[in-house]
Amino acid sequence: MAYLLLYVDDIIVTASSPALLQHVTSRLHSEFAMTDLGDLHHFLGISVTRDSSGLFLSQRQYAADLLQRAGMAECHPTATPVDARTKLSTSEGAPVANPSECRSLAGALQYLTLTRPDLAYAVQQVCLFMHDPREPHLALIKRILHYVKGSLSAGLHLGSGAVDQLTAYSDADWAGCPDTRRSTSGFCVYLGDNLVSWSSKRQTTVSRSSAEAEYRAVAHVVAECCWLRQLLQELHISIPLATIVYCDNVSAVYMAANPVHHRRTKHIEIDIHFVREKVALGQFRVLHVPSAHQFTYIMTKGLPVQLFTDFRTSLCVRDASATTAGGY
Repeated sequence: MAYLLLYVDDIIVTASSPALLQHVTSRLHSEFAMTDLGDLHHFLGISVTRDSSGLFLSQRQYAADLLQRAGMAECHPTATPVDARTKLSTSEGAPVANPSECRSLAGALQYLTLTRPDLAYAVQQVCLFMHDPREPHLALIKRILHYVKGSLSAGLHLGSGAVDQLTAYSDADWAGCPDTRRSTSGFCVYLGDNLVSWSSKRQTTVSRSSAEAEYRAVAHVVAECCWLRQLLQELHISIPLATIVYCDNVSAVYMAANPVHHRRTKHIEIDIHFVREKVALGQFRVLHVPSAHQFTYIMTKGLPVQLFTDFRTSLCVRDASATTAGGY
């Protein structure tokens, strides 16, 4: 088995044996002009470090360059990327003097979330207002950069181990937007013990209850897991066990299993049918998780320092100097 990952003119090739890898590389050389750079160390601005425990993905240099570009290379660090007590509004504050620069920094921070899931919620919040950036929005960008300054060595750790199960966590911050009262959905998906997919996204419609908002979040992560299961099947990786989706809303958990339709849930009937069908097929199970272990909170809301730090570890975010051999 050989896998080839291609992005424009950058390629990663791996195979099930050194002989097959050499054969594939030779065939590529015979058809195209290319250079073999050896073992994977750098790809699209992401540095890759390999040890006995797995891979460590980092964008330290990219983050340092971003701080330099923003004129914040010597700024003081903060412990979290967003204030837990504030909510951004569309019209609050004066317009920024240079909106193009503000949008450029927000876009650059989006790319940093490739290896920093702990930044996903804060960056999502900033990007919502880039059509008309104002001073509070710029202040949040600067706070994110202060946090990046204090966590330059952090990155995503992918450990070696079994990859026979997908596990997902979903959450929603009901009516969290002060302007539209739309909710924010968040999810994290693990392949084995490794975080492979995550999202923080504003829902497209207004939810009339917390159960509805949470159930929409469950539907979003079930759709993501369906795609991941299909992708893994195409890569000839078998996932024999049902995907478990953890949600901290009891009503949403009951709705996933209860075949009875209620008038108050009719307006989310499509999501209900979609999730229940997957549950009935045995591909998914929706279970309750206590709030103390719902670390997807980091994708939907600002958190106090200690809770943020604890949950960040659960997202497989580590410091480069951290010892990861033998587990977490």
